[in-house]
Amino acid sequence: MSHRIDKVANQIKEEISLIFLNKLRDRDLGLVTVTSVKVSPDLKIANIYISVYEKEKRASTLEKIEVLTKFIRSELASKMTLKFVPEIKFFIDDTLDYVEKIENLIKKIHENDNKGND
Repeated sequence: MSHRIDKVANQIKEEISLIFLNKLRDRDLGLVTVTSVKVSPDLKIANIYISVYEKEKRASTLEKIEVLTKFIRSELASKMTLKFVPEIKFFIDDTLDYVEKIENLIKKIHENDNKGND
């Protein structure tokens, strides 16, 4: 069953990425990337994680996407061959923030090491 869940998640990710690219050409959304999709074991809920290029627009972009959720789900339904299209929920993927924070900490450590060697 887990193979089917992964397959459905990948298809949802691909289709929603295409919907953002082709159907939602709203400049207010900015650059939105679908980073991952997690589907519940019963295939009834799909949590979609997105990355928004401009950090300060994340909250407003997520709000706009939530307003468009019914449209996005209907577009998804027309592209997929599932008996029931999962309910979709959007979340901001903050993984890149975490990576950036770790990189900054590592740089700071190396700067302190170099100061100690002088």
